[in-house]
Amino acid sequence: MTTHVLVLCTHNSARSVLSEGMLNHWAVRLGKDVKAHSAGSAPSGRINPFAIEALQNAGVDTGGYRSKSWDEFSRAGAPPLSIVITVCDSAAAEPCPLFVGGQSGQPVKVHWSYPDPSNADGGDESKRRAFELTRQAIGYRMLQLLALPLHTMTRHDLQAALIEIGKS
Repeated sequence: MTTHVLVLCTHNSARSVLSEGMLNHWAVRLGKDVKAHSAGSAPSGRINPFAIEALQNAGVDTGGYRSKSWDEFSRAGAPPLSIVITVCDSAAAEPCPLFVGGQSGQPVKVHWSYPDPSNADGGDESKRRAFELTRQAIGYRMLQLLALPLHTMTRHDLQAALIEIGKS
């Protein structure tokens, strides 16, 4: 059974998109039955072009990406979520809707904080570098997530492992 992971950020234009892309990329490369999704509490309606560029430069397929509301994942027919990860402090502080959970009911929720690369000082080259560094940091954590025995872990153990990954 596929492990569905939802990554949240307020605008769903940068960090959450980088996370969705990296987790799906590594899951396919490693043959893991994991599917990432991303959304925002107040979606901007567009993906930051630097996020798309960073993912494409890393060989990640970005076809079909769009900025979407987290409400899509609380409706009937939404994928059954096992894990919800917030990647910006604003989204972590907001009350989340009730998401459609997997076999264990409500998904495990954790927060992995990343500075917003969109706010990098300087011109386009500084922003490109900030997006690339953020992509790399996210990719490292996603590899750690994929190394977990997701299908055999208890909810408590999964939560603890994901919190530990967030500290690295």
